[in-house]
Amino acid sequence: MNTHSPQECLPGQVMDAQQETAKVVSQRELAAGTYAIRIAAPSIAAAIKPGQFFMIRPTEGTDPLLGRPFALYDTVLDEAGTPIAFEFAYHVIGKMTGIMSGWSEGEQVELWGPLGNGFPVYSGKNLLCVGGGIGYTPFLAVSRETLGHRQYGTDGSRYESTSAANRVTLCYGTQTKSARADLTDFDDITGLDIKISTDDGTEGHHGFVTDLIKEMFDLPETERPDGVYCCGPEPMMHAVARLCFAANIPCWLSLETPMACGFGACFSCVTKVQTEDGEWDYRRTCVEGPIFPAETLAIS
Repeated sequence: MNTHSPQECLPGQVMDAQQETAKVVSQRELAAGTYAIRIAAPSIAAAIKPGQFFMIRPTEGTDPLLGRPFALYDTVLDEAGTPIAFEFAYHVIGKMTGIMSGWSEGEQVELWGPLGNGFPVYSGKNLLCVGGGIGYTPFLAVSRETLGHRQYGTDGSRYESTSAANRVTLCYGTQTKSARADLTDFDDITGLDIKISTDDGTEGHHGFVTDLIKEMFDLPETERPDGVYCCGPEPMMHAVARLCFAANIPCWLSLETPMACGFGACFSCVTKVQTEDGEWDYRRTCVEGPIFPAETLAIS
């Protein structure tokens, strides 16, 4: 396996999570049916890291009873550079997200987070991020962190043994141009290159996002990615993992397993993983994940 790999991906620290009532600051549309909500929650914004998630639900009513998990899009800083809020993105697909689409400034919500392990700080030189559908959203913060533009979380020691990468490439695939999200939030990230693919050819490469990955893996060694972070539909992530295996490039996947509690008590989000002794066992996506090295997962 390539030696230019991220630091060890540690289990999520539920003890760092906080529960609070917070307010919606704003909501904006990123694509058709896809929105970004900004939440004023300074303590969570200061602690959360790229790839981590939190649970959220309305403060009123019992339907839905349980919170829903959403990953960090990015934090919001004040003029002094202090995190004061964070944003997350979602696509309207059910009751909870339908309710969320009607939230406006001042709406009170219940939060629990940050949860999970998040993406490790990247220690290679050329990181490839692969997103399908709404799976591109974790990579705004990942790109800023990897290229040295911003630090996340309250533990600065996670950056002590790393230096900024030379380049981050985001390969982003959607079904059609109208489903492609607004990517202007990525415009100010120096060192980031974005490649688009659409299944129907209405924008960018005509075909699957995996076609772009194959092209990236065929580049000269100095330009080829030395690590891959991936988030999106499960079949896409499996295909990406297989390409990485064949190219001997380390790959980390962000699983989107349905969750009920978010802190490991209910065991509803377990996934099959390979342990250090070569045996197979189950791990809780909400605690030991949601980020896993692809080679530890049961991918056919």
